[in-house]
Amino acid sequence: MSKFCDKERISEFFSNFGVKITPKIMKFTPRNVVRFYVEGFRSMTLGRTLWAIILIKLFIMFAILKIFFFPDLLSGLNAEQKADHVMEQLTPTLQDQR
Repeated sequence: MSKFCDKERISEFFSNFGVKITPKIMKFTPRNVVRFYVEGFRSMTLGRTLWAIILIKLFIMFAILKIFFFPDLLSGLNAEQKADHVMEQLTPTLQDQR
């Protein structure tokens, strides 16, 4: 086993922080990984506040700013008109190349 994956060294490292690691916990099954994150989020105090701030900022960026800065330019056009508009915007004209 390599020195980076040695269970004894991992147990010793975590024991410095008062965490007891048993071989059963060290198995990285999907169930144990999910339980690890659930227990971590459950015991958070400051982290919950920070996650709330992050989620509020994401909501502002994607929901509110989209309304004001990214208007729907293709609304009210049929499929052919939408295709023509997109083609005009993506392909350069001869005047733009000169």
